[in-house]
Amino acid sequence: MAAETSSFADLIDGFVDEDLARNPVKATALGDTSHDTELPDLTAAGQRDRRTRDEHWLRTFSSYDESLLSPADAIDRELACSALRGRAVDDDWESWRRSPEPYLSSVLSGVHLLFAHRLREEPDLADAVIARLDGVADVLAAGRDNLEADLASPVLLGRFVPQALGSGAWLRDSVPLEFADETLRGRVAEAGARAADAMDSFGSWLSELQKRASGPFAIGADRYTRLLQDRDGLSYTAGELRDVGKSHQDALQDDLATRAQAARGDRDWRAWLAGLNDDHPADAGALLAAYTAGTARARAFCADRDLVSFADGERCDVVASPPFQRAVLAVAAYLSPPAFSGGRVGTFWVPFPPDGADPDAVRQRMQTNSHSIVPTISAHETYPGHHWHLSWLAAQPVSRLRRVVMSTFFIEGWGLYAEQMMREQGFFTDPAAEARQVDCRLFRAARIVVDTSLHAGDMTVEDAIAYMKEHASLSDDTARAEVLRYCSWPTQASSYLTGAIEIQRIRDTYVAGGGGLRDFHNLVAGAGALPLRLVERVAAGTGA
Repeated sequence: MAAETSSFADLIDGFVDEDLARNPVKATALGDTSHDTELPDLTAAGQRDRRTRDEHWLRTFSSYDESLLSPADAIDRELACSALRGRAVDDDWESWRRSPEPYLSSVLSGVHLLFAHRLREEPDLADAVIARLDGVADVLAAGRDNLEADLASPVLLGRFVPQALGSGAWLRDSVPLEFADETLRGRVAEAGARAADAMDSFGSWLSELQKRASGPFAIGADRYTRLLQDRDGLSYTAGELRDVGKSHQDALQDDLATRAQAARGDRDWRAWLAGLNDDHPADAGALLAAYTAGTARARAFCADRDLVSFADGERCDVVASPPFQRAVLAVAAYLSPPAFSGGRVGTFWVPFPPDGADPDAVRQRMQTNSHSIVPTISAHETYPGHHWHLSWLAAQPVSRLRRVVMSTFFIEGWGLYAEQMMREQGFFTDPAAEARQVDCRLFRAARIVVDTSLHAGDMTVEDAIAYMKEHASLSDDTARAEVLRYCSWPTQASSYLTGAIEIQRIRDTYVAGGGGLRDFHNLVAGAGALPLRLVERVAAGTGA
């Protein structure tokens, strides 16, 4: 048995090594600097080779006798299989022929993460940045070769064309400013100019492709169900999950109506929340200050109530979102510590408006981040949400696989669970802030309805935008940005409430058996970001 277990550990390491070599931007995100000068091979040949290797690995892990493994290794085996089954669904859909997102994300995140984490001394960092900048043209050329008008979705192109057209300036003007040394800055500027020219050309080409594109964005109910069941181990079909979302949506709307009655004498919760939106930070600087204070308060509350333990050296930096993300990301986001580097410092990106946004767009962005919502988003993104989870995980002795393969249903489910748990513990101290937490939960319920409906072909984009405005208190700008995100990332929008419901169910069973709240949080968050059926095994003591 020991030999078999050792062999399995080698197998896992081989899979992780290959996965990081094929995904060098992911490696950088995780703090593995050995691939910092590389970008992925996104050519059609590269895509076919990756698919062949994934099929090989799925056969290998599926055939491994689980009875020979320790409980922790048995979970790792199933984690690998789940991820590979999910990739098979995407391979069947061939999203790399339909959306520019893989190409843009690889080059923009690939450059940004290098100086976001700064794990190299400045001369080496400049060499890595230049190498990736010089690889931008090849990646974007692969996008031109692969994207086909009859498959590419005009909806997805509409989301990413502004990012492509706006990113050239970032590559040309902003990236070199990350370097203090004048000589290094000059070298990076030369490479940035070449990359910017390639990006500008690609953006123009995408604009022309959008006029001819006729492909769907919707993956279909069957593929959606396969992702839920084969990748995430959930029992729902797409239609059944939509029913769950609708049921929670109705209950949460009734809750808000009751709160509105108490606050203003009628049940018009939409009008009440709309009024709360008007109490918002005056500008981007004030928005940053509000989230900085909200983060500090959330951490102090968790410590005072002994809700979680903290990893040594953890810290959450609250900063403006990067310029290239502002056109496509209307909500707060989080960049985790680079796990393989031993780092425990994460970054909370505050959703600044795009550079040059008109006053109305800026106002809408501020309204979406009103003062009443800051406590909820701070809890979700920082303590005890994403930052606490991932900084705590970085300090745990888990396998490399669990740092590479993570379930969105746990990651985002944990963030929403954190909001609810903080409400249970008394973090929200006034009716407006508490109502916003309910509203944020309602928003996630509406997301389930919209996400499943969009990908089943039962809603158009405009239908979905109208639905989100009606059933969640979103501005026009935010509702549109949200819906376009769902179109490009099936199941992600549904993962929040679905995951939170399952985590709370598992927690209630754990506590009913005599376990403590802090111990539950430390245990399941410290095990990784596992598919929820594997989280249940960890909580039951049959895996770690």
